[in-house]
Amino acid sequence: MEENKPTMPPDADRASAAGDQVLADTDALMQKLGEYEARLAEMRDTVLRERAEIENQRRRLQRDLEQARRFANEKLLAELLPVCDSLERGLAAQGADAAALHEGMELTLKALVKVAEGNGLKAVDPVGQAFDPELHQAMNTVEGSGLAPGTVVAVFQKGYVLNDRLLRPALVAVAKAPEGA
Repeated sequence: MEENKPTMPPDADRASAAGDQVLADTDALMQKLGEYEARLAEMRDTVLRERAEIENQRRRLQRDLEQARRFANEKLLAELLPVCDSLERGLAAQGADAAALHEGMELTLKALVKVAEGNGLKAVDPVGQAFDPELHQAMNTVEGSGLAPGTVVAVFQKGYVLNDRLLRPALVAVAKAPEGA
């Protein structure tokens, strides 16, 4: 007697093996997808943290900049306080003679100039120098005076330069060539 075993056609074995392969591929793809989703979540977290850090730095910088603006003149003003004190003492002096007041004013002016120069301010006092339209403003011209034409003869108001930048031009009189010469 023959045993009747169900025989599977050879295509069925291949189909079953292909199905197993598809399941294995699907599992591998699902595992990779899970890994990529985890990496994506890490990257999102990193981006959010970096954005927050940048925003915090921006706020700190803004606060520091505001503080710098508010107290930028602190050193200068602290240096000017002794000058103010000297002026107040001079104004409070009762019965002082004119010579003593004049001497006090000279000392106060020297202290003020010292503070100004220490903070980058330089006076432009160009008497005897060639006229420079970058630093001087001609108020009038004067004939003769024994100086070459274009030379500063007199200064009506000193000019000032702050750290190599013109703050105020000097108001000057300039020599011109004599007419008819």
